[in-house]
Amino acid sequence: MQAYSLIAPAKINLYLEIIGDRPDGYHELAMILQSIDLADQIDLRANGTEQIRVHCDDPQIPTDSSNLTYKAAALMAKQFPQTYSKFGGVDITIHKRIPMGAGLAGGSTDAAAVLIGMDLMWKLGLTQIEIQEMAAQLGSDIPFCVSGGTAIATGRGEQLAPLPSVDFLYAVLAKYRSLGISTPWAYKTYRQQFSQSYVSGDNLLQRRQRVHSGEIVAAIQQRDGKRIGQLLHNDLEKVVLPAYPQVEGLRRILAEFNPLGVMMSGSGSTVFALVESKAQAEQIRQQLKTALPDPDLGVWTTRLSANGIQLVH
Repeated sequence: MQAYSLIAPAKINLYLEIIGDRPDGYHELAMILQSIDLADQIDLRANGTEQIRVHCDDPQIPTDSSNLTYKAAALMAKQFPQTYSKFGGVDITIHKRIPMGAGLAGGSTDAAAVLIGMDLMWKLGLTQIEIQEMAAQLGSDIPFCVSGGTAIATGRGEQLAPLPSVDFLYAVLAKYRSLGISTPWAYKTYRQQFSQSYVSGDNLLQRRQRVHSGEIVAAIQQRDGKRIGQLLHNDLEKVVLPAYPQVEGLRRILAEFNPLGVMMSGSGSTVFALVESKAQAEQIRQQLKTALPDPDLGVWTTRLSANGIQLVH
């Protein structure tokens, strides 16, 4: 059986608004999600056993059944038991480039790659929508990672509407390697502090629809990089920045270099600066390294991407 290698891009949030509580206990969200060129590589190979085995070149990444790629393969085996009994288990090798605990969907995009890769390996011929429906069972941002590009995400993040690509922009990402922020903590703390501003019922629907005609969507449609930078928004900054002064400090220093805009991605701990060119991204990367010569600080430059999971040819 053919082995497959897939590129699994990271994502950043250009917009994250917490609208209210959902009946299922999750938050109702309105987000704009954006793929970037920073990516992991996932290799899939049939192993001739009934086992799912995960390997990774980063010793910090768990390779047991808690890994999202394992869960993705196990879901495929459960959904297609006859195919699984015919073809057997799979070896999953993760070549890790996306930092952990960063708010960049590293685990989610790897899981999306496994779903797509196993569909190809097993010749199932699933549609993108069918793969995304399975992905939603594993995590709220995995459906986006399947398709990638630029998209409005509503519901708990799994309801997607594509937007025109903004792959003409670049980003500088900065994260303290030893600093991870718990996503459940960030949302729980936000609920504790700001639930009085939540809406429900019909208002929930109206607020969700409003993001589709929002200013940042118009800026994306007009390919107005300067305006996109001005309209970056993340509600979770309200709880994360006061609790994590390192993240707040990164955000403040990056803003001093006059990019189009600066924001924390997702629940952190990555902060990104949006810029117009690769040369400007490199310049800001150097300025940040000079301003903060900390060996624990990771800094990456990347282009915004129109692609989700891609096969390596």
